[in-house]
Amino acid sequence: MKKNYFFLFLLVFTSAFSQIPTGYYDTATGTGYALKTQLYNIIKDHTDNGYGGLYVTYATSDLDHFYENDGTVLDMYSENPTGTDPYSYSIATTQRCGNYVKEGDCYNREHIIPQSVFDEKSPMVADAHFITPTDGKVNGMRSNYPHGVVNNPTYTSLNGSKLGANATAGYSGTVFEPIDEFKGDIARMYFYFATRYENTIAGYSYPMFNGTSNKVFTAAFLNILLAWHTQDPVSPREIERNNAIYARQNNRNPFIDHPEYVNQIWTTESDDTTPPTTPQNLTVTQSTSNSISLSWSASTDNSGIAAYAIYVDNVFKQNTTSTTATISGLTPSTTYSFYVIAKDASNNSSTQSTSVNGTTTEASSGGGGTVTNEIFFTEYVEGSGNNKYLEISNFTGNTVDLTKYAIKKQVNGAGPWTSTSGLALTGTLAHGASYVIAYSQAAAACFAPASANLSSGATELQFNGNDPVGLFKNDVLIDIIGTLGNTANFSIDETLRRKPTVSSPNTIFDKAAEWDVYPKDTCSGLGSHTLANLGTGNFDSAIFSIYPNPSNGHFTIQLKDSNETSNIEIISILGQRVFSQKNSLNSSINVNNIQKGIYIVRITQGSKTSSKKIIIN
Repeated sequence: MKKNYFFLFLLVFTSAFSQIPTGYYDTATGTGYALKTQLYNIIKDHTDNGYGGLYVTYATSDLDHFYENDGTVLDMYSENPTGTDPYSYSIATTQRCGNYVKEGDCYNREHIIPQSVFDEKSPMVADAHFITPTDGKVNGMRSNYPHGVVNNPTYTSLNGSKLGANATAGYSGTVFEPIDEFKGDIARMYFYFATRYENTIAGYSYPMFNGTSNKVFTAAFLNILLAWHTQDPVSPREIERNNAIYARQNNRNPFIDHPEYVNQIWTTESDDTTPPTTPQNLTVTQSTSNSISLSWSASTDNSGIAAYAIYVDNVFKQNTTSTTATISGLTPSTTYSFYVIAKDASNNSSTQSTSVNGTTTEASSGGGGTVTNEIFFTEYVEGSGNNKYLEISNFTGNTVDLTKYAIKKQVNGAGPWTSTSGLALTGTLAHGASYVIAYSQAAAACFAPASANLSSGATELQFNGNDPVGLFKNDVLIDIIGTLGNTANFSIDETLRRKPTVSSPNTIFDKAAEWDVYPKDTCSGLGSHTLANLGTGNFDSAIFSIYPNPSNGHFTIQLKDSNETSNIEIISILGQRVFSQKNSLNSSINVNNIQKGIYIVRITQGSKTSSKKIIIN
């Protein structure tokens, strides 16, 4: 619709003289990446108003004073600058309805840089300078895709925003293109993010980023953003938004106040084309049944080494910033080939190092309990509504540090994993115990999220029947539910439970051979898992019994005809040891005041171990 030019004139006139605080940019005196760092020091440490505080900010930062001038929400994905808007939103009455079936249902919060890129961490997750109110349906269609140029859209919103393959050189994946009116706005949000989070951005994985803290963007996407910045100059709408956010967060987007900073930073730096030297002296330093450790001599480079890329059997495995690494999730008694490539801050790559071979050792038998070389998925619930659960179990013979593990999701069986670090697991997991991960919005009637080891609203837990889910250790895939690169449903409206004969992870999903299928919303198995030969072997499980089972919190462990000392442990599904008695010669042990839940009772005699499940009602 026709813009309110009189209002714009007044806004520009007053903004030009009064809105940027006196002296705010006095220390921004450099050029190139030095200027970018100076700006970072000016705008960092802003006030974090929390994720819910965004809606408070929007009441002053994102109202339409420029097109219809009616005080409705100004949404870049639905605004029609030259005609009637297809729909509009009131700032307070159409938020977060959760029902995004069609455009116009309600609006929510659009992270121009997706939350998964920075693992939904603060303060990024609530920084209004790059988070805008947008229609929920269009936001969902944009998903986590980069912004780019689309010639042949597979989806077009009602205001002309497009989804489809990128049409410019350097990237051919799916991208989202806003209308021309807002391309500069979005470009300057990216430049703000690259500057405000200069201290962490090198660790973020995103198709638009090159893994550095200075240039930040790949050449392909930097060219797009620079073009958008030039063709769509700073608007009065952006100035008003910048001022309103400053009043709430106490920091500004410098590229709105000084658009010239963009070229002073990103076009004055000469491109570094000199590759690093080749890594030398690659050596295998240690082998286990499921991992091989490597070391090598550091490479040199005129601009510094940003990372080393490690390849296993000619396939990229992981990056590291050090000259040592451990590759996990390998198969016992198997020989692998390794080489390393150095990368600098401009994403130049060295030639590959000399290859070395390493062989994993045999898997440990564990002395009678079933023992595996790694934890793995044992249950998957894709139920009605928000009923989404995962279960991981440990039969390694040892307590496992879960901080090395994470969950990732591939959306609709296509594209990249959700993020570099994924949904990180926490705590430890004892041998024989299971770890339940619940989507925080799941129904308590199925399995209360509060009773899970980990309850989260992360995108990794918002899976559907065609979203492969992976278990990663040190950023290496070790187990998977679903098939990568396949958009078909592999498990919808059902529960999958790992067969008791499966005792190790698998990076190839074999539903028929490895999983039992149960009806939708079957949650009764969550919290415990048993292998077919758990408790068998040298130690006969009939030697001890538990009664009553289920129990009300008071029960007896009866050891029959045992002349050996016993170590007795009771472990919760959270992996916590709630009872322990060592070197016991008692044949009968009374246990009292155990809280409601599912527990594993583990008895060890010498090298022999046996476990049973106890349910406390």
